Amino acid sequence: MIEWIANPLRDPAFEPSEDDAAVSFHRELDGYAPSALIEAPDLATEWRVGRVLLKFEEHRFCLPAFKFLGVSWAGQRLLGDPPHDADLRLVAATDGNHGRAVARLARIKGLKASILVPAGTAPARIDAIAGEGAEVDVIDGSYDDAIERSAAMAGPRALVLSDTSWPGYTDVPSWVIDGYATIFAEIDEQAGGRVDVALVPIGVGALAAAAANHLAGRSRLVGVEPADAACFLESARAGEITETPPPHGSIMAGLNCGLPSIVAWPPVRDGFELFCAIDDPVAVAGMKRLAALGLAAGECSGGTAGAAAELMGDEAARAELGVGDDSTVLALLTEGITNPDDYEKLMG
Repeated sequence: MIEWIANPLRDPAFEPSEDDAAVSFHRELDGYAPSALIEAPDLATEWRVGRVLLKFEEHRFCLPAFKFLGVSWAGQRLLGDPPHDADLRLVAATDGNHGRAVARLARIKGLKASILVPAGTAPARIDAIAGEGAEVDVIDGSYDDAIERSAAMAGPRALVLSDTSWPGYTDVPSWVIDGYATIFAEIDEQAGGRVDVALVPIGVGALAAAAANHLAGRSRLVGVEPADAACFLESARAGEITETPPPHGSIMAGLNCGLPSIVAWPPVRDGFELFCAIDDPVAVAGMKRLAALGLAAGECSGGTAGAAAELMGDEAARAELGVGDDSTVLALLTEGITNPDDYEKLMG
């Protein structure tokens, strides 16, 4: 099942406002390489469009998701270059990928890391975070409960590096958003032409805010969320930030967020054309279609691909987005396989 709404809060006057400092920073890091932008002509035929482009964040600095781009830039702004006291600790809440990126940064910097995960987090994701040398604490509650606990841990020797924000804590998550600019700079170089529609998965909204900061006004932006954690869709519908209460039990673990980030909300509110909420079978269908193309992609990536297929088959959605048979559609695939056991089960 899929539900979509045209964004009633879209501001036609909104203009991208992106700083490219993070792009230059990333290109100087050891191990930097652009992620693949894959042309998918079979999908273009199925979706009745001119081109389909898949930006696949399968590998970023040897991690299976895009998150290190935001974490590394925010960490640079937060910590700088000089050596640090080894007793300094980085703290983050996560459903998996962000926390592993923070743990990796702590290891690189020679720091400690405390990563908080919600109940029900897949053991494979917990093991991956612990494998970076971090202490992992499973919170008896939701992702939003883990965020609240992480905020309470902040202190002189514990620096919170979160990709979401709350009153009094906005600088670091803003830097995370800025760090994701590298994805869109790469797309500009790789696409070889205009992108008419871009589909972006939304959790707390950091990646979506980066998309708005780069693409709004040039591409029509579509946000993809799980049906039981569609906080941006519901906020757009309500006209203000609105929380979707737990439980948030989608297989799209990185998107199980009940509350928009307050720094991400304004650009997403103003820059996105449409929001859609999907049930898990749509994500599974997307994963299977990507697998048939030879792409081993995780649940969030499958959700974006599955939502794109549904929307491109919906005449009302196509009309709302101005999609025609010559349009170029971009889908952001934000992770490879982060939970191998579940992937095998879902693929049958």
